[in-house]
Amino acid sequence: MIISQEKGVNWLMVDTTDGALRTDLSTPEMTSRGGTIPAGPPLICSTVITDGDWHRVGFVWDDSYRTLYVDDMEVARDKDVHGTLKGSTGGLYIGAGKNLEVGSFWSGLIDDVRIYNRAVTP
Repeated sequence: MIISQEKGVNWLMVDTTDGALRTDLSTPEMTSRGGTIPAGPPLICSTVITDGDWHRVGFVWDDSYRTLYVDDMEVARDKDVHGTLKGSTGGLYIGAGKNLEVGSFWSGLIDDVRIYNRAVTP
């Protein structure tokens, strides 16, 4: 994990199958008269960030689409409007999973974490 929210969701992480950047921030599971609508899928790119080099990674939510960035290049974006992201009130973890589970701790260095609630230019 790179960033997660306590008892919430993993914001930025490495996909365990190939070392690519991914996010699990998604629309919440909802219940309707017809049954349960599952939470939205994770967004996974094909760019590996576990190659031993430094990488600048980013996640952007623009109220419609999730976008992942690696080294200032867009590497994944939702194809369809995604809806509202699932909220959470837990604390923020850097370098650990949402439940501090074994195997969720980042193995490497993390430098200069920034979170904005407004648009910024890279």
